[in-house]
Amino acid sequence: MAGNIPLVGFHDLLCVFISGNNALIKPSSKDNVLMRHIAEKLIEWSARTPSEEPGIQSLIRFEEMLKGCDAYIATGSNNSLRYFEYYFGKYPHIIRRNKTSIAILNGNETKNDLEKLADDVFLYFGLGCRNVTKIFVPQEYDFVALLDAFKKYNHLIEHHKYKNNYDYNLTLHILNKKFYMTNGAILLSENDSLFSPISQLNYEFYAEKEQLLSKLSGHEDVQCIIGDEHIPFGDSQHPKIDDYADATDTLQFLINL
Repeated sequence: MAGNIPLVGFHDLLCVFISGNNALIKPSSKDNVLMRHIAEKLIEWSARTPSEEPGIQSLIRFEEMLKGCDAYIATGSNNSLRYFEYYFGKYPHIIRRNKTSIAILNGNETKNDLEKLADDVFLYFGLGCRNVTKIFVPQEYDFVALLDAFKKYNHLIEHHKYKNNYDYNLTLHILNKKFYMTNGAILLSENDSLFSPISQLNYEFYAEKEQLLSKLSGHEDVQCIIGDEHIPFGDSQHPKIDDYADATDTLQFLINL
């Protein structure tokens, strides 16, 4: 399981559990507490209900190494992807890589829309694959309202690790004489990359929305698109129970084993 945001691996556990399979879990060291707590709660609740079925403690186990499984689900960076494919590639598997999310603005967004977009950008320090790390804006877009709405999260600058990232990226822009905008807590930088470092949001201008959507269609790095006619502002971190990561139906994969 990955550990970039709290309980990021819970949906996989849920799918394995309700499909009737046994779950052997290797949690991330960064998300090792909540997942174990949930498993303990399931065991506690099942103990209160008399049943001839085996106890849940035999269905959910935590291991330091995963060997001899019938199938594997793994999530990691693009670098760890190579190792996952080497070790697990010969078994049925779902292996996920780095992804991120984007937002498309049309310039007519309300203050409420932009404040909700701030949630999509800032929640969990921007570390999730459903966090917006780049926005596409029309030509001559006025960023003032956006920067003002983003002040909703200016308290993050008081967190020393976030501030270290902000200071580092700000220094890079100054040393490289690169144009940037800021409200004191986030940097806006014109950049082709869909991925941006913590404390920075990349942006890119577009002329025709249809051409932009054609360019982004099926892009392997895009998890979600936020904006009008897409996922509503503020909803990127509120997936429905059947919103499968990378559009891969985990439950169908498990049923077909």
